[in-house]
Amino acid sequence: MAENEDGSEKSEEPTEKKLREAREKGQIPRSRELTTVLMTLSAGVFLLVYGSVMFSHIEVFTIQGLSFERDVAFDELKMWNVIEGMLLSSIFMILPFMLVMAFIAIVSPLLLGGWSFSAKAMAPKLSKLNPVSGIKRMFSAKSLLELFKALAKFTLVISIATFFLYSVFSEVVGLAAEPLKQALAHSGSVIIEAFIFVSLSLIIVALIDVPFQLWDHNRQLKMTKQEVKEEYKQQEGNPEVKGRIRQIQREMSQQRMMQKVPEADVVVTNPTHYAVALKYDPESMQEPVVLAMGIDFMASQIRTIAKEHDIPVVEAPPLARALYYNAEVDRAIPYDLFKAVAAILAYVYQLKAGKPVNQTNFDNLPIPEEMKTE
Repeated sequence: MAENEDGSEKSEEPTEKKLREAREKGQIPRSRELTTVLMTLSAGVFLLVYGSVMFSHIEVFTIQGLSFERDVAFDELKMWNVIEGMLLSSIFMILPFMLVMAFIAIVSPLLLGGWSFSAKAMAPKLSKLNPVSGIKRMFSAKSLLELFKALAKFTLVISIATFFLYSVFSEVVGLAAEPLKQALAHSGSVIIEAFIFVSLSLIIVALIDVPFQLWDHNRQLKMTKQEVKEEYKQQEGNPEVKGRIRQIQREMSQQRMMQKVPEADVVVTNPTHYAVALKYDPESMQEPVVLAMGIDFMASQIRTIAKEHDIPVVEAPPLARALYYNAEVDRAIPYDLFKAVAAILAYVYQLKAGKPVNQTNFDNLPIPEEMKTE
């Protein structure tokens, strides 16, 4: 299991943020073996298909380049024209092959880790100039693994090449008995076949190296539990800061709520623990609305503000508790409490109108059983 510099165990899979930052730094999985096998196979297939055309062109412009009049050999301008023609012919002949190889060299690395351009990866690192660090890298586990891979690949290629040469030994020996032109074509064909056969053997190396590179990349990016927690804090915010923000938001909400208490028509209390400020305007409202509510200290503040603004304070403990637990600030009261609140409002309107009132005990208001609390 991978460990951090402080000895803590890297047991957690890398997060999306970690993977994204690694890609930005140019740290993505790459397999040189995959690129090698694709380039060699592509070269072999290209030569197998286009090789005869290339060899015929080589034959033609070589003969043309070496067959010239005597006066051309003694004229620099004419000789330069001959050489220039040979150079251009060879460039145009080999250009398709070079374009195919360039294309494969660019595309093959993208098959594993995708496209990634990172200026950070291109930036010079002074640590690489440190000879001590260089020696450590030379004898690191990764360097030893690369050495083992190189030896295994060399052994595999030599073994496959030896086997192929053994299988075509009779053909190689028979080349001496063939006419020169036919022998050259035959030998070229054998060389291309050998090239493809050996390239196919590298597929075994790539099939081992690609999963290993993916595993090693994931291993290097693994995180400790503490790193995951720190990243979560950075993304979600510090819990203490978030708690403080929520507290400030509650305080601001309570402040706005308390500013609405003077607009209330009545405050229903418990009488000491609960207080709910209600407002009802028959001309603009269809049902009473809760302006503010609170318990204990908040309830005391609501009562104090109500008294300062001559707002009736009515003791109705069951209704105050039912409103507190079932209603919401700035929302209409629950439908099931309409009758109970209507009785309170009727009492308040009679008081404001100076009419005699009979009901002063509101302990038995029509409140549904499921809304009653102790």
